[in-house]
Amino acid sequence: MERSKKKRRYDETMLAVILILAAIGLVLLYSTSAYNGRVKFHDPLYYLKKQGFATVLGLIGMAVISKIDYHRWVPFALPGYLAAIALSVAVMLFGDEYNGSKRWLSLGPVSFQPSEFAKVAVILFLACLVSKNVHRMDKARTLILMLLPVLPIVGLVGASNLSTAIIILGIAVVLIFTASPKYSHFIWMGSVGAAFMAIFLAMESYRLERIAIWQHPENYEKGYQTLQGLYAIGSGGLFGRGLGNSVQKLGFLPEAQNDMIFSIICEELGLVGAGIIIILFLILIWRFFVTATKAPDLLGALISAGAMAHMMIQVILNIAVVTNSIPNTGITLPFISYGGTSVMFLLLEMGLVLNVSSLVE
Repeated sequence: MERSKKKRRYDETMLAVILILAAIGLVLLYSTSAYNGRVKFHDPLYYLKKQGFATVLGLIGMAVISKIDYHRWVPFALPGYLAAIALSVAVMLFGDEYNGSKRWLSLGPVSFQPSEFAKVAVILFLACLVSKNVHRMDKARTLILMLLPVLPIVGLVGASNLSTAIIILGIAVVLIFTASPKYSHFIWMGSVGAAFMAIFLAMESYRLERIAIWQHPENYEKGYQTLQGLYAIGSGGLFGRGLGNSVQKLGFLPEAQNDMIFSIICEELGLVGAGIIIILFLILIWRFFVTATKAPDLLGALISAGAMAHMMIQVILNIAVVTNSIPNTGITLPFISYGGTSVMFLLLEMGLVLNVSSLVE
């Protein structure tokens, strides 16, 4: 009986922050998207309804998964990863294109992004693979063999969604790094990765154009979104214009509810409000780290480390894009940006980490 109670004792701080971010995300999404919803769909609640439905499904899934011992998912790791590859191929062949990007699959009235499922599949698959080969992780050959299975899905996803491919590759590197006793191997691996990225960027002219737009957004028509986002950040000041009082979301900043939502947060809530959001993400990342260090076994540690890497990379990249610190990659802010598939699979991933935390002694 005592052991059963201990299993249900989740990391309370982690759970609280997840629920707070999910709730704040819905409030901020409504504030940002109401104008677009009214103009495009004659319904200011349009985006909130869809996001709210996905969030409820995700929370139910999170509650269920958090009660299932994470070891039970091991037999599904390989099928899940193969399914992610199959879905990525399906996107290339039959995917729907929105705003110039082919990232969605439609099943009747329901559309979703397989790349969001791929993130969770990679975390579970690689955590299982690395934990089985941990005794050979001191060899460079083993590190390469651990990374090789991830490259097909990185390539498939990267063909239409470079930002998500970078996140998946980043998750893989962090998981392998976590289990490797020798860090010197990662110096040459990083050099090879940088060379590969340079070649990958040079293969398509539009990718090089993004770098030029990043350096001088005022000289390009496609730099309009970046400039409007920066205007929103600058006009927010210390305490912002007030929730719901953004000017830039009124048609000036295109699709403000998507990857540029952080700029509206800065405009409405100011530096203080944006800082609170960042602090919440930092607390969540810290709890992932604590769970990883105290996990009962390597598999649990790697699942937590994978979720930590996912959250850390995605938050940093989104804020860096919005502030024009790096070229625009079209990456969303976890829990807050509009995207039903994203929030649903993210909450399922949170359920997996919560289960690990429940088994921490």
